Amino acid sequence: MKQKTKDGILYGIMILATGIILATLLWILFYIVSNGIGSINFAFIFSPGTEKGIFAMIVTTAWLVAVSLAIALPVGIITALFLNEYSKNTRPVRFLRLAIETLAGIPSILYGLFGLLFFSRIMGLGQSILSGALTLSIMILPVIIRTTEESLKAIPVSFREGSLALGATKWQTIYHVIIPASLPGILTASILAVGRVVGEAAPVLLTVGIAKNLPSSIFQSGRTLTIHLYYLTKEAIHQDDFQIAFATATILVIFVILVNASTRFIASRFTAKLEQ
Repeated sequence: MKQKTKDGILYGIMILATGIILATLLWILFYIVSNGIGSINFAFIFSPGTEKGIFAMIVTTAWLVAVSLAIALPVGIITALFLNEYSKNTRPVRFLRLAIETLAGIPSILYGLFGLLFFSRIMGLGQSILSGALTLSIMILPVIIRTTEESLKAIPVSFREGSLALGATKWQTIYHVIIPASLPGILTASILAVGRVVGEAAPVLLTVGIAKNLPSSIFQSGRTLTIHLYYLTKEAIHQDDFQIAFATATILVIFVILVNASTRFIASRFTAKLEQ
């Protein structure tokens, strides 16, 4: 078989695999949205006094995402910069990398137990958004660190050498050259972190709680969309109950899309500002 024929077959297999993945994603989204869109109205989304409304859950989820990223994103980016730009292959650095890999492999329920015991009880935060955000920020750190570090490694060495040759300091090179060039990777890390925060159930259930109240601060308990969806499905009896569950799932999908789009917009504005 000629090499050109082999390349054509392999290319066809890759196109087929891509098509299967895309079709599966679109089918899942269509199935969720088509079953839930009929139950979505203004009162369902924005009325906190409606028994079947989800406004309180949207607010709780938004608080949890914002606080978790505010804690984990700076720490993760700084750690990735240290590992890639400053550190050498010493024993402490190897131990740090091992610790990051270990954090990535710990089951989420163990994070939930740790957060419940340490943040909720020992630190006295109780079941609150802050307790859950602190727990989830530890969970998403490996994702942020590894994704950011890979984007830093992809930047050509000539970028650094050129900046240093022009008289810039190490930090000026990192701030004005390295960080702007690695923004796509940082953006990817943020999106992956948001997806994990929104999708987690066990640690959120243990640290944030299941209260349906509308939280006015991060020190109060609440119920995220994921936990609410779990209880809706668990307690569903009639067809109307499943429609409410599908409507909640639809809002959850829209929420993730809006957060990802907002993250991309902020990153593009930041890149444009640095390039001026």
